[in-house]
Amino acid sequence: MTSVPPAADQKLNGDAPWDDFDPGVYISHNYLEMQAVDEEILSHVRDHFSDHFRGRVRVASGIDVGAGPNLYPALAMLPWCDRITLLERSARNLEYLRSQAPDYAPHWDQFWNVLCKDEAYATLGMAPRIRFKEAVQQPEAGSLFDLCADERRWDLGTMFFVAESITTSLAEFRRGVGCFMNALNSGAPFAAAFMEHSEGYRVGDHTFPARDIDESEVRAVLGGYADHVEIHRTANPKQLVRDGYTGMILACGQRKNRHDE
Repeated sequence: MTSVPPAADQKLNGDAPWDDFDPGVYISHNYLEMQAVDEEILSHVRDHFSDHFRGRVRVASGIDVGAGPNLYPALAMLPWCDRITLLERSARNLEYLRSQAPDYAPHWDQFWNVLCKDEAYATLGMAPRIRFKEAVQQPEAGSLFDLCADERRWDLGTMFFVAESITTSLAEFRRGVGCFMNALNSGAPFAAAFMEHSEGYRVGDHTFPARDIDESEVRAVLGGYADHVEIHRTANPKQLVRDGYTGMILACGQRKNRHDE
């Protein structure tokens, strides 16, 4: 993937060729060999979920919003919930996810090994592939924005590189984060990751939009929805996986009581 110069005019989520997103190209660039930045992010997510659930029972449901061809957010939820919804808009990404649900590819094992540095993952009680198959079942077609009108609520949530990586519009970015938070029950722990100052990106033959955001914008947009938010920023130039952004921002927190809003 290469960076894309900023467009002269705004490019909304609905303008992007999502069904042409190539998961094979994306995976080969990002996930066949684990990047140091993903290991760092995954370690923070692991610790956040483990700290939250220590001494508590497993919850009913988790959701990974805009899952794309990335399984590690769902792997991070395996010990903590009975069912996991993988929500994805792109037809090709959805096809990939459905192919992985019964038996995911070996390169995802390196991500599971990072998670297993915590006892809850290492002592899952069954092979992670079996647990993944039981929990994920059928990945679901749908957009992040669909969640604003969805009456379902989940007890645990992740959203990795979605709200800021689907549009150049600040309003759509903020609405997307709101839709994600709308999907969570009161008190639900979550982890959301964002590209910092992204200019857009290319996957295969197609370019996709991004909104330029920073840590202050992430804190501001989450402020109305979340408590106990911790921000982890990765900005080591040696860890950048492509040109056209300055780092990654991970926000871990807990959904506010919905009745207090």
